[in-house]
Amino acid sequence: MIALLSIGSVQALPQSIEGDWYLVHSYERTQNHHQFLSEPLQKKYSSVNTVSPTGGHYLYIASFEISKAQAYVIDFKNTSTIEFFRHQVYDQRGREVATMEGGIGSRIENPFFLRHGRIVTLVPGKYVLATQLISTNYLAIPEPYLDDQASYMHAIKRGNALTLFGLGIFWGLGIYYTVLAASRNRSVEAMYAIFIAGNFIYNSAALLVISDLLNLHSIYLVSMPVLVSSMAYMLFVMRLLEINPYQHKRLYYAGVVILLMMVLFLCLAIAFPNWALEFCRYEVALFLCYGLAVAIRQSQRKNATAKRYLVAISLFFVSGIIAISLSKLDQQFDLYIEHLGLVSVAIEVVLLALVLSFQFSQLRQEKEEALEALGMTEKVAHSDALTSLPNRYAFVKALEQMTMQGSLTFIDLDGLKFYNDQYGHARGDELLICFAKNYQHSLGSDLVLYRLGGDEFAVLSYKGEVAVVERAMQQAIERVRLEGFEFSGASAGYAYYYEADTIAELLRIADERMYENKRSRQQG
Repeated sequence: MIALLSIGSVQALPQSIEGDWYLVHSYERTQNHHQFLSEPLQKKYSSVNTVSPTGGHYLYIASFEISKAQAYVIDFKNTSTIEFFRHQVYDQRGREVATMEGGIGSRIENPFFLRHGRIVTLVPGKYVLATQLISTNYLAIPEPYLDDQASYMHAIKRGNALTLFGLGIFWGLGIYYTVLAASRNRSVEAMYAIFIAGNFIYNSAALLVISDLLNLHSIYLVSMPVLVSSMAYMLFVMRLLEINPYQHKRLYYAGVVILLMMVLFLCLAIAFPNWALEFCRYEVALFLCYGLAVAIRQSQRKNATAKRYLVAISLFFVSGIIAISLSKLDQQFDLYIEHLGLVSVAIEVVLLALVLSFQFSQLRQEKEEALEALGMTEKVAHSDALTSLPNRYAFVKALEQMTMQGSLTFIDLDGLKFYNDQYGHARGDELLICFAKNYQHSLGSDLVLYRLGGDEFAVLSYKGEVAVVERAMQQAIERVRLEGFEFSGASAGYAYYYEADTIAELLRIADERMYENKRSRQQG
């Protein structure tokens, strides 16, 4: 018979039931791997310090003393992620007085909402508790503890309220981001909605909401959603902070490598489910480190969104690392390590909502400032009255739809002032019409020429075809000169979309290059 430990004197409740851990057998992926021992005290097993995160069948044996006859509750501290458990209580004569089972994978109904607590009525005396745990994996160390029923029912209210409040945040903001992604057709909000959904399922499963309310009993709902949502968070960070291979080559390819590692972890978790929670820890650590590194780097580049995201990810990083590192909570009986993870993600979700709200307002402000600077309103027509080209207002609208690979080219038509002064404005108008007609013809149907005003034109290319734009400009000038405008010419300056963080900066770069080209031509 296994040697038993006594806790000595009776302690105030709730109290941990101090005992020893024994390994019955390591994790076995079989249909009957959750069969319990009928007589756990009748055989010796290998003594171990604690349970393994990669699962297995464990036996916990401890002795305790009761001084008052009443109803008691035996539950676990530190974690609720337990697939199957069985408590067997023996009196000092070795007679079994109670047997209680449960767990996430068990279909036995929990007597307490969102808890593994089991009721046992005991009279004064000494007892032995033999608890068997069988689980595919363990998030933390499930240590049994004892409390009287009345105190227990009061104590669990705080943890249960925290669970429901956190899941309520996930539910509300998850719907918000889903609707936002669908209405705006943006991947940023879609990825974050997936991240929230994964954490909602994980926390609902780990904290027994799914098993208690939906009668779904699967330990895999604790791990698999996290493996998927972590990949969604990586994509969210890369989209939010505009990490691309053109401007941020190292950060972009680091993100790609991490995503490939996460795909590998997911495949390994499917093949080796007892390692699933360990892979979850690895993935969470990876996206926390990546998010923090990217936020710091982009903040150094004066990215306003990154500066605000840095606040959210810094808090998320600290709380998240603590949550995935702990295996037990000293003197905490009503809160689990799962609650720490829940609070950590909830804080990040709320702060990110503020960051994205700021981003939306910033984009709106940029749009309004650009329209105001260009002297446009929504009532302005899209076409230039003289040349029939799309005008400045149409240009601004098209600029907002540009892709990261696109380019902008500014063109300044030379010679307009000369023909206006020498031959009158009618002749100058003819030059503008002639140039617009020939340039648009040379560009073809895939590229659009805009007249911004006066002698200023622009071309937007969604594929960044700068060479095609400049070659078409030279062809147009040659035709214009053949049609009687020998003193005409043109200067151009281009900018790729990925060279700038904002629309205003993109316009400035192209404008500076155009005037630099113009000075070079005049000096030549």
